[in-house]
Amino acid sequence: MGSTSARLFARATAAPAVVLAAWLVVAFPLLVAGVLTPLTGALLGIPAVAAGAVLVLGPVPALAGAASGGARLPWWPLVLTAAVAAAFAAVQLGYHSEILVVRRDPASYAQFTAWIAQNGHLPIPQQRGLIAGDDPSLVYGSLAYYEVGDVVWPQFLAGAPLVYTVGHWLGGLTGMLLVPPVVGGLGVFTFGGLAARLVGPRWAPAAALLLAVCQTQQWISRSTYSEPVAQVLLLGALVLAFDALTRRTALGGGWTRWHTLAAAAGLVFGLGLVVRITALRDLLPLVAFAGLLLVARRGQALPLAGGLAVGAGYGAVAGYGLSRPYLEHLSDSLVPLLWISAAVLAGVAAAVALLWRRGLPRGDRPRWLPAAAAWAVVAVLALIALRPLIYTDTGHGDQATADYIGQVQRIEGLAVQPDRTYYEMSLYWAGWYVGLSTVLLATVGAALIVHRIMRHREPQWLLPAMVLSWTVVTTLLRPAITPDHPWASRRLIVLVLPAFILFAVWFVAWLARRLDTGPGALRAELRRAAAATAAVAGVAAMLVPTALTAAGVMTYRSDVGSVQATRQLCRALPDDASVIVVDGLYGGYLQLLRGMCGVPAAGLASSEPEPDVERIVGEIRRRGRTPVLAASEPRHILPYVPPGTGIRHPFDVDAERDASTLMEPPAGAWGFDGDVWVAAVPRQ
Repeated sequence: MGSTSARLFARATAAPAVVLAAWLVVAFPLLVAGVLTPLTGALLGIPAVAAGAVLVLGPVPALAGAASGGARLPWWPLVLTAAVAAAFAAVQLGYHSEILVVRRDPASYAQFTAWIAQNGHLPIPQQRGLIAGDDPSLVYGSLAYYEVGDVVWPQFLAGAPLVYTVGHWLGGLTGMLLVPPVVGGLGVFTFGGLAARLVGPRWAPAAALLLAVCQTQQWISRSTYSEPVAQVLLLGALVLAFDALTRRTALGGGWTRWHTLAAAAGLVFGLGLVVRITALRDLLPLVAFAGLLLVARRGQALPLAGGLAVGAGYGAVAGYGLSRPYLEHLSDSLVPLLWISAAVLAGVAAAVALLWRRGLPRGDRPRWLPAAAAWAVVAVLALIALRPLIYTDTGHGDQATADYIGQVQRIEGLAVQPDRTYYEMSLYWAGWYVGLSTVLLATVGAALIVHRIMRHREPQWLLPAMVLSWTVVTTLLRPAITPDHPWASRRLIVLVLPAFILFAVWFVAWLARRLDTGPGALRAELRRAAAATAAVAGVAAMLVPTALTAAGVMTYRSDVGSVQATRQLCRALPDDASVIVVDGLYGGYLQLLRGMCGVPAAGLASSEPEPDVERIVGEIRRRGRTPVLAASEPRHILPYVPPGTGIRHPFDVDAERDASTLMEPPAGAWGFDGDVWVAAVPRQ
């Protein structure tokens, strides 16, 4: 093997997760301490990233010759994989969104990022003393921002905003919005590295291309979603875990490079909880796998578990320290998950104690067990596929969600069933975005992999198969997301769609190798031709439907003009302004005014606001500040200002935005009309 290309390919595809994890390890404590600034970030972040590169990337072994399918590894797999990732990032940079008005998660994360980038601490002060004190007619919370006492807490976890903060420091709002496309490209590259390890380096470009073309991968990489960061961390953790387990080490031996890689893999897995609380479910198989390593007396067991514990500790602080109102909002689903996690920990501990002397049971005894396990994989996917024929899932548990689903149903001309969740369609969602051909090939591939694992032929697949299959099944059974698209596809992109692609590519590669090397009367030239035909046909069967789904929707930019409109809005406000939003506009714009414009802001909660506005304006005057009224239309401001008062329209955006569909993938954009009118109230 060409040692340089094999080593560089391995280290380069592990680097994105190592870099993001190293940054989070130092940036998160700075945020908790309230001292996150460009200076402290640079002073600690740059050395942390450099240390991660030396301590973790240095031990990464070269890609194994057996996986590459030949004695030497040429440069072209690395070059093509990197080219696919770079092209993906370039396209997403060109089509990046400007979603800043809070309607859904991207703007929530954008506002979160802007706040910590400029202020370096949480929570967000309400500054009610600069408006009207404790006046009961004012509200300080808004969509995705919880009013708690005299502060405001953002809804989500801090991991993704901490990554996007670097872009804000370097280039303001535009710099912040350009980071997700880059991170999305790193996700494609990391996935290529995982495919190179599990399928073979020569198959990495094809795997990376299939993910890059996927509509959901493009969509989440154009806005400030958390999924790109979570994807790099979790796929990268699988990469590091694979590398850590390429050499057997004894339990209780001295510290080696394999222990370092195992600890790094566990830490990166755990840091996924700093980005998304749902990562807790995805990490449960890792606990079971660490138990298996312990029983097998593998030296990597304790470093892996220790790294996972540290990362999970970060996640606990991120959730219960900086996002507790959000976790309380999720308590109906989170509390059972926490109990399940505790049960898994207890069960694994009991199993380790029980098997410590006996050792691991054989997966190939009795002889029929591997085949039964393989057929079980097919049966589970078949049952999930049959769900729409059996029942219709209902019950959002949230009236606002039901109202929205009913609205979308009316737009699409569907029967109005507001309580329908569409969860029974989840496997078909995956088929929309990666093609039903990919789903079918992946099902066969997963079954074969399970069969081979149990017969000890593919031990390197054990952890990836455990994590990916668990996540696929649990996510498809209960996506737990508002079911309109492309929104609902977010739930699939971190691990589910990559899993389908990975299993399918493995099967095509396995089939091609069987045709090329299997016994038969055909001459070598014909066998090679058959193998090449199978490889090309298999990749094409996956790529064509994936590309067709993506083609109809990925040629627009969402909310274009919002950055310039935000700047104009902020310039339109006096330096000593205290802003009162007098209509329902405050839900989407209150944190924009407070965080991006840097002015005290509140919304009016009263159903009969006129006397409240007069009183609040007077209170603002008494504090020596300029009262400014904001609304979505001038008519909402006119009753509270003297005749002839100038009402300005600094935020005026007429752009495209993401569509919402329920029974088919989106194939176009909807419109977005954003308006903010403001008026400084003159003295009488």
